[in-house]
Amino acid sequence: MMIHQLKPSILVETPLGTGQAIFLIDYGMHQNTCWVVALQESGIIKHFDCNDVILSTNYTYGMNIRKNNFEDKKEAS
Repeated sequence: MMIHQLKPSILVETPLGTGQAIFLIDYGMHQNTCWVVALQESGIIKHFDCNDVILSTNYTYGMNIRKNNFEDKKEAS
């Protein structure tokens, strides 16, 4: 197992809303990476599977310009 602290934290979208990813936990090749996120609205710390985290839109760096979100994932299913 490896725990990595993100410095600086990364702004991400989760099924529970926007938050700051502060840690990654890698349990090895047989499990998905776990993201530890502080939710922006409530400050609650939650763990999310890597499939449940999307990088927030950042126009300065050209990241997620299409504004992918979890509603898009539901419509594609």
